[in-house]
Amino acid sequence: MTFVTKLRFQSGDRDALDDTVDELVEMLRRKGVKCKGPHTHPSDLVRVPLHGDLAPDSEVDTWAYEVYRRELEIHGSDDIAGQVGHMDFHDAVHVEIEIDQKTPMGT
Repeated sequence: MTFVTKLRFQSGDRDALDDTVDELVEMLRRKGVKCKGPHTHPSDLVRVPLHGDLAPDSEVDTWAYEVYRRELEIHGSDDIAGQVGHMDFHDAVHVEIEIDQKTPMGT
């Protein structure tokens, strides 16, 4: 059975996100690990209303920021995927890890 580790990265800091993903991809390539990506997705513009006080109709302004996303897949290399799962990433980057177990066809 083969394991596929899917990594999803999100951040409002594009430079921190790019640095984190680039360093991880470089480490994986140095170790000879097969990976797909990083895949870049369109950024999302998030708007947050700001209120002057606790009254529900007291909206003063809106704060907006962009959230950038990248995805990466590691095929096989379970030991490396485990190392990636225990790595410390930049504080400005949110990381989600999903592991899928793939069974070869015909077995």
